[in-house]
This record gives sequence, structure tokens and C-alpha cells, in this order.
Amino acid sequence: MGKQAKPRRLKPAEAMAKVRTLRTGARKLNVVAQSIRGLKVQRALNELEFSPRRIAGEVRKALYSAISNAENNHSLDIDSLVVAEAYVGKNLVMKRFSARARGRAARIEKPFSEITIVVRELEEAV
Repeated sequence: MGKQAKPRRLKPAEAMAKVRTLRTGARKLNVVAQSIRGLKVQRALNELEFSPRRIAGEVRKALYSAISNAENNHSLDIDSLVVAEAYVGKNLVMKRFSARARGRAARIEKPFSEITIVVRELEEAV
């Protein structure tokens, strides 16, 4: 007698991938997440491939992971996948200091963020 299984948070035609420690601020990461929300996955991958933002490569890996989860774990068709949700959250903050004049110090904060990408399979209209 083990614990009761938790109900699945996602709908049957959805898959998710989450990256927890991305070395960038949440506001900067959200700009990249906004650029792929609602797009078909192939278009979203192209958008991230040619994005000038440094963190776009890491987001692209996360999107690949979500696509792979959809295909392998949930048997979804990858040609009909859409980025349903892409949301960003704050994570830990590394605190450093910079030496200033007259023995003072200035605080430097190096934030980490996390991104969650949910892909959904679109039903074909018959």
C-alpha cells in the first residue's frame, strides 16, 4: 500500500518542460518567453534560433525538451504542437560585493530564473 498517485496537472494532450536555474533575470527571460507564446513549435524554434538574446539558446533547449516529452511520454504528434504556455519565475539570487572608495562596499545581485514551457497538441478540424 503506497501513496495515492497525484492527478496529472496537465490535460491529456499537453506536455511540459521546466528549467530551474537559468543565469539571467526574470524580466530579461520573459521577453524571450513572450516571443514564443502561442506559436507553432517549428516557428518558435526558428524564432529562438535567430534571436539576438543570449538566453535564447537555453530556452530553445527547454522547448526541445518539452517537444521530446510530448513525443516520448505522451505519444503526441510533434507536427501539430503549439507552445500553449511559457511562463517565467524568479529563483535564487547570488549576492556579491564590489569594493568602493573609502572602505565601503556596493552590493551586486546576480539573479537566477526558471522557465516552464507547456506544449499542446491541436486537434485537426475535420
